[in-house]
Amino acid sequence: MNQLRHMSVFAHIVETGSITTAAESLQLSKSVVSQHLKTLEQELGITLLKRTTRRQSLTPAGDAFFQQCKKLNEIADSAWQQAQNTLQVPQGLVRITAPNALMDTLIAPAIGKLMQQYPLLEPELISNDHPLDLMANDIDLAIRVGPSNDSSLKQKRIGEFRDQLCASPALIERADIELGGIDQAPYIANTWQASQIAHEFRRIETNNPGKTKHKIIRYVAQARCKADSFYTCLTLIQSGAGVGIIPDFLIDNLQPQVQPVFPDYLLPVNPVYALHPYSQNLPLSVSVCLDAVRGALSR
Repeated sequence: MNQLRHMSVFAHIVETGSITTAAESLQLSKSVVSQHLKTLEQELGITLLKRTTRRQSLTPAGDAFFQQCKKLNEIADSAWQQAQNTLQVPQGLVRITAPNALMDTLIAPAIGKLMQQYPLLEPELISNDHPLDLMANDIDLAIRVGPSNDSSLKQKRIGEFRDQLCASPALIERADIELGGIDQAPYIANTWQASQIAHEFRRIETNNPGKTKHKIIRYVAQARCKADSFYTCLTLIQSGAGVGIIPDFLIDNLQPQVQPVFPDYLLPVNPVYALHPYSQNLPLSVSVCLDAVRGALSR
Protein backbone atom coordinates (compact mmCIF):
# COMPACT_ATOMS: atom_id res chain seq x y z
CA MET A 1 0.00 0.00 0.00
CA ASN A 2 2.90 2.38 0.69
CA GLN A 3 4.17 1.78 -2.83
CA LEU A 4 0.83 2.88 -4.29
CA ARG A 5 0.90 6.03 -2.14
CA HIS A 6 4.46 6.84 -3.25
CA MET A 7 3.46 6.36 -6.90
CA SER A 8 0.40 8.57 -6.54
CA VAL A 9 2.42 11.39 -4.96
CA PHE A 10 5.08 11.08 -7.66
CA ALA A 11 2.43 11.49 -10.38
CA HIS A 12 1.15 14.63 -8.63
CA ILE A 13 4.69 16.07 -8.49
CA VAL A 14 5.09 15.63 -12.24
CA GLU A 15 1.61 16.88 -13.11
CA THR A 16 1.79 20.01 -10.94
CA GLY A 17 5.36 20.82 -11.95
CA SER A 18 7.00 21.00 -8.53
CA ILE A 19 7.15 19.51 -5.07
CA THR A 20 5.84 22.75 -3.61
CA THR A 21 2.75 22.82 -5.82
CA ALA A 22 2.12 19.11 -5.31
CA ALA A 23 2.29 19.61 -1.53
CA GLU A 24 -0.32 22.37 -1.74
CA SER A 25 -2.56 20.24 -3.97
CA LEU A 26 -2.33 17.22 -1.69
CA GLN A 27 -2.50 19.31 1.49
CA LEU A 28 0.78 17.84 2.70
CA SER A 29 4.01 19.45 3.83
CA LYS A 30 6.89 19.83 1.36
CA SER A 31 9.06 17.56 3.50
CA VAL A 32 6.47 14.74 3.38
CA VAL A 33 6.14 15.00 -0.41
CA SER A 34 9.93 15.04 -0.79
CA GLN A 35 10.23 11.97 1.40
CA HIS A 36 7.71 10.08 -0.78
CA LEU A 37 9.82 10.82 -3.85
CA LYS A 38 13.08 9.95 -2.09
CA THR A 39 11.72 6.64 -0.77
CA LEU A 40 10.29 5.72 -4.16
CA GLU A 41 13.61 6.33 -5.94
CA GLN A 42 15.49 4.38 -3.27
CA GLU A 43 13.15 1.38 -3.48
CA LEU A 44 13.23 1.39 -7.29
CA GLY A 45 16.98 1.97 -7.42
CA ILE A 46 16.62 4.57 -10.20
CA THR A 47 16.44 8.33 -10.54
CA LEU A 48 13.01 9.49 -11.67
CA LEU A 49 13.40 13.28 -11.60
CA LYS A 50 16.31 15.60 -12.30
CA ARG A 51 15.80 18.69 -10.16
CA THR A 52 17.40 22.09 -9.80
CA THR A 53 16.27 25.04 -7.73
CA ARG A 54 14.26 26.35 -10.70
CA ARG A 55 13.01 23.36 -12.65
CA GLN A 56 12.51 19.63 -12.75
CA SER A 57 12.53 17.14 -15.62
CA LEU A 58 11.86 13.46 -15.96
CA THR A 59 14.57 10.97 -16.73
CA PRO A 60 13.71 8.45 -19.51
CA ALA A 61 13.01 5.81 -16.87
CA GLY A 62 11.02 8.38 -14.89
CA ASP A 63 8.90 9.28 -17.92
CA ALA A 64 7.95 5.64 -18.56
CA PHE A 65 7.20 5.14 -14.86
CA PHE A 66 5.12 8.33 -14.73
CA GLN A 67 2.81 7.13 -17.53
CA GLN A 68 1.83 4.11 -15.40
CA CYS A 69 1.49 6.16 -12.20
CA LYS A 70 -0.75 8.60 -14.07
CA LYS A 71 -3.08 5.72 -15.03
CA LEU A 72 -3.12 4.62 -11.39
CA ASN A 73 -4.38 8.05 -10.29
CA GLU A 74 -6.94 8.16 -13.10
CA ILE A 75 -8.34 4.76 -12.06
CA ALA A 76 -8.49 5.86 -8.41
CA ASP A 77 -10.22 9.14 -9.31
CA SER A 78 -12.74 7.30 -11.51
CA ALA A 79 -13.51 4.75 -8.79
CA TRP A 80 -13.99 7.52 -6.24
CA GLN A 81 -16.31 9.45 -8.56
CA GLN A 82 -18.41 6.38 -9.34
CA ALA A 83 -18.83 5.66 -5.64
CA GLN A 84 -19.84 9.26 -5.01
CA ASN A 85 -22.37 9.12 -7.87
CA THR A 86 -24.25 6.32 -6.12
CA LEU A 87 -25.01 8.82 -3.34
CA GLN A 88 -26.69 11.14 -5.83
CA VAL A 89 -28.47 8.94 -8.39
CA PRO A 90 -29.99 5.49 -7.67
CA GLN A 91 -28.26 3.05 -10.00
CA GLY A 92 -27.05 -0.50 -10.42
CA LEU A 93 -28.35 -3.92 -9.40
CA VAL A 94 -30.80 -4.27 -6.50
CA ARG A 95 -32.03 -7.77 -5.65
CA ILE A 96 -35.43 -7.78 -3.92
CA THR A 97 -37.38 -10.77 -2.66
CA ALA A 98 -40.96 -10.94 -1.37
CA PRO A 99 -43.92 -13.35 -1.14
CA ASN A 100 -45.78 -13.84 -4.41
CA ALA A 101 -48.94 -11.92 -3.48
CA LEU A 102 -47.05 -8.88 -2.20
CA MET A 103 -44.59 -8.91 -5.09
CA ASP A 104 -47.11 -9.14 -7.93
CA THR A 105 -49.77 -6.86 -6.48
CA LEU A 106 -47.85 -4.13 -4.64
CA ILE A 107 -44.08 -4.33 -4.98
CA ALA A 108 -43.58 -4.93 -8.72
CA PRO A 109 -45.87 -2.02 -9.75
CA ALA A 110 -44.05 0.30 -7.31
CA ILE A 111 -40.61 -0.76 -8.57
CA GLY A 112 -41.84 -0.41 -12.16
CA LYS A 113 -42.64 3.26 -11.56
CA LEU A 114 -39.26 3.69 -9.90
CA MET A 115 -37.49 2.34 -13.00
CA GLN A 116 -39.12 5.07 -15.09
CA GLN A 117 -37.89 7.68 -12.65
CA TYR A 118 -34.35 6.27 -12.41
CA PRO A 119 -33.22 4.73 -15.74
CA LEU A 120 -29.90 3.51 -14.26
CA LEU A 121 -31.63 1.37 -11.63
CA GLU A 122 -31.46 -2.39 -12.33
CA PRO A 123 -33.89 -4.22 -10.01
CA GLU A 124 -34.03 -8.01 -9.88
CA LEU A 125 -37.31 -9.20 -8.33
CA ILE A 126 -37.48 -12.66 -6.76
CA SER A 127 -40.94 -13.95 -5.81
CA ASN A 128 -40.87 -16.69 -3.21
CA ASP A 129 -43.39 -17.63 -0.54
CA HIS A 130 -40.55 -19.08 1.53
CA PRO A 131 -37.95 -16.79 3.15
CA LEU A 132 -34.59 -16.82 1.35
CA ASP A 133 -31.22 -16.51 3.07
CA LEU A 134 -30.17 -12.95 2.25
CA MET A 135 -26.42 -13.55 2.35
CA ALA A 136 -26.47 -16.89 0.50
CA ASN A 137 -28.67 -15.44 -2.26
CA ASP A 138 -27.04 -11.98 -2.37
CA ILE A 139 -30.34 -10.26 -1.50
CA ASP A 140 -30.31 -6.49 -0.92
CA LEU A 141 -33.88 -6.14 0.35
CA ALA A 142 -36.38 -8.71 1.62
CA ILE A 143 -40.04 -8.01 2.31
CA ARG A 144 -41.51 -10.51 4.76
CA VAL A 145 -44.70 -11.07 6.68
CA GLY A 146 -43.81 -11.13 10.37
CA PRO A 147 -40.51 -10.36 12.10
CA SER A 148 -37.29 -12.32 11.57
CA ASN A 149 -35.27 -14.04 14.28
CA ASP A 150 -32.00 -13.40 12.42
CA SER A 151 -30.14 -10.85 14.56
CA SER A 152 -27.54 -10.28 11.84
CA LEU A 153 -30.11 -8.48 9.67
CA LYS A 154 -31.60 -5.03 10.02
CA GLN A 155 -35.39 -5.08 10.01
CA LYS A 156 -38.12 -2.51 10.23
CA ARG A 157 -41.90 -2.73 10.21
CA ILE A 158 -43.17 -0.94 7.08
CA GLY A 159 -46.84 -1.85 6.84
CA GLU A 160 -49.57 -4.38 7.51
CA PHE A 161 -52.52 -6.20 5.98
CA ARG A 162 -55.15 -8.74 6.99
CA ASP A 163 -56.02 -12.12 5.50
CA GLN A 164 -59.60 -13.11 4.79
CA LEU A 165 -60.95 -16.62 4.59
CA CYS A 166 -62.39 -16.94 1.10
CA ALA A 167 -64.13 -19.42 -1.19
CA SER A 168 -65.92 -19.44 -4.51
CA PRO A 169 -69.60 -18.40 -4.37
CA ALA A 170 -70.58 -21.88 -5.58
CA LEU A 171 -68.69 -23.56 -2.74
CA ILE A 172 -70.20 -21.23 -0.13
CA GLU A 173 -73.68 -22.10 -1.38
CA ARG A 174 -72.90 -25.82 -1.54
CA ALA A 175 -71.40 -25.79 1.96
CA ASP A 176 -74.56 -24.32 3.42
CA ILE A 177 -76.80 -26.82 1.63
CA GLU A 178 -74.80 -30.06 1.38
CA LEU A 179 -71.81 -29.95 3.72
CA GLY A 180 -73.47 -28.75 6.89
CA GLY A 181 -71.53 -25.49 7.08
CA ILE A 182 -68.42 -23.86 5.66
CA ASP A 183 -66.24 -25.42 8.37
CA GLN A 184 -66.78 -28.77 6.63
CA ALA A 185 -65.35 -27.56 3.30
CA PRO A 186 -61.80 -28.64 2.36
CA TYR A 187 -59.09 -26.21 3.46
CA ILE A 188 -56.44 -25.15 0.93
CA ALA A 189 -53.19 -24.22 2.68
CA ASN A 190 -49.82 -22.82 1.68
CA THR A 191 -46.90 -25.01 2.77
CA TRP A 192 -45.80 -22.40 5.33
CA GLN A 193 -49.08 -23.00 7.19
CA ALA A 194 -49.47 -25.80 9.74
CA SER A 195 -51.50 -28.86 8.83
CA GLN A 196 -53.88 -28.11 11.70
CA ILE A 197 -55.50 -24.78 10.86
CA ALA A 198 -56.86 -22.49 13.57
CA HIS A 199 -58.25 -19.03 12.85
CA GLU A 200 -59.94 -16.61 15.23
CA PHE A 201 -62.20 -13.97 13.68
CA ARG A 202 -63.39 -10.94 15.62
CA ARG A 203 -66.21 -8.55 15.00
CA ILE A 204 -66.56 -5.34 16.97
CA GLU A 205 -70.06 -3.93 17.36
CA THR A 206 -71.01 -0.68 19.05
CA ASN A 207 -74.76 -0.98 19.29
CA ASN A 208 -74.82 0.71 22.67
CA PRO A 209 -73.10 4.07 23.10
CA GLY A 210 -70.02 3.77 25.28
CA LYS A 211 -70.10 -0.04 25.23
CA THR A 212 -68.06 -2.18 22.83
CA LYS A 213 -69.02 -5.79 22.26
CA HIS A 214 -66.68 -8.35 20.71
CA LYS A 215 -68.04 -11.28 18.74
CA ILE A 216 -65.63 -14.12 18.05
CA ILE A 217 -65.70 -16.99 15.56
CA ARG A 218 -63.18 -19.75 16.07
CA TYR A 219 -62.49 -21.76 12.95
CA VAL A 220 -60.56 -25.04 13.12
CA ALA A 221 -59.81 -27.31 10.18
CA GLN A 222 -57.34 -29.84 8.83
CA ALA A 223 -55.50 -28.81 5.65
CA ARG A 224 -56.87 -31.00 2.88
CA CYS A 225 -54.46 -29.75 0.22
CA LYS A 226 -51.17 -27.83 0.35
CA ALA A 227 -49.24 -25.89 -2.30
CA ASP A 228 -45.92 -24.05 -2.17
CA SER A 229 -47.18 -20.97 -4.03
CA PHE A 230 -49.89 -18.50 -3.10
CA TYR A 231 -51.17 -18.39 -6.68
CA THR A 232 -51.53 -22.17 -6.81
CA CYS A 233 -53.64 -21.95 -3.65
CA LEU A 234 -55.65 -19.12 -5.19
CA THR A 235 -56.35 -21.13 -8.33
CA LEU A 236 -57.64 -24.02 -6.24
CA ILE A 237 -59.86 -21.68 -4.20
CA GLN A 238 -61.23 -20.03 -7.35
CA SER A 239 -61.99 -23.43 -8.87
CA GLY A 240 -64.22 -24.31 -5.90
CA ALA A 241 -61.87 -26.96 -4.47
CA GLY A 242 -61.95 -25.46 -0.99
CA VAL A 243 -61.49 -22.44 1.27
CA GLY A 244 -58.28 -20.58 2.09
CA ILE A 245 -56.87 -17.26 3.17
CA ILE A 246 -56.35 -14.40 0.71
CA PRO A 247 -54.80 -10.99 1.56
CA ASP A 248 -57.37 -8.21 1.85
CA PHE A 249 -55.61 -6.03 -0.73
CA LEU A 250 -56.48 -8.64 -3.39
CA ILE A 251 -60.14 -9.22 -2.56
CA ASP A 252 -61.65 -6.38 -4.59
CA ASN A 253 -59.84 -7.48 -7.75
CA LEU A 254 -60.86 -11.12 -7.31
CA GLN A 255 -64.56 -10.68 -6.68
CA PRO A 256 -66.96 -12.19 -7.68
CA GLN A 257 -64.79 -15.25 -8.43
CA VAL A 258 -64.06 -15.52 -4.70
CA GLN A 259 -65.88 -14.08 -1.72
CA PRO A 260 -65.07 -13.71 1.99
CA VAL A 261 -66.62 -16.48 4.05
CA PHE A 262 -67.10 -14.21 7.08
CA PRO A 263 -67.24 -10.72 5.50
CA ASP A 264 -68.09 -8.90 8.72
CA TYR A 265 -65.29 -10.46 10.77
CA LEU A 266 -61.56 -9.76 10.87
CA LEU A 267 -58.49 -11.91 11.28
CA PRO A 268 -55.50 -10.46 13.18
CA VAL A 269 -53.21 -7.98 11.46
CA ASN A 270 -50.19 -9.34 9.56
CA PRO A 271 -47.22 -6.99 10.06
CA VAL A 272 -44.91 -6.53 7.07
CA TYR A 273 -41.18 -6.08 7.62
CA ALA A 274 -38.30 -4.96 5.42
CA LEU A 275 -34.99 -6.70 6.00
CA HIS A 276 -31.53 -5.92 4.65
CA PRO A 277 -27.93 -6.92 5.46
CA TYR A 278 -26.49 -3.39 5.62
CA SER A 279 -25.29 -2.40 9.08
CA GLN A 280 -25.10 1.29 8.15
CA ASN A 281 -25.12 3.63 5.14
CA LEU A 282 -27.96 1.92 3.28
CA PRO A 283 -27.18 2.31 -0.46
CA LEU A 284 -29.32 4.94 -2.17
CA SER A 285 -30.60 2.41 -4.71
CA VAL A 286 -31.85 0.15 -1.90
CA SER A 287 -33.23 3.10 0.06
CA VAL A 288 -35.43 4.39 -2.79
CA CYS A 289 -36.75 0.86 -3.41
CA LEU A 290 -37.61 0.51 0.27
CA ASP A 291 -39.41 3.87 0.25
CA ALA A 292 -41.39 2.83 -2.85
CA VAL A 293 -42.47 -0.46 -1.23
CA ARG A 294 -43.43 1.32 2.01
CA GLY A 295 -45.53 3.77 0.00
CA ALA A 296 -47.31 0.96 -1.85
CA LEU A 297 -48.16 -0.77 1.44
CA SER A 298 -49.51 2.43 2.95
CA ARG A 299 -51.92 2.81 0.03
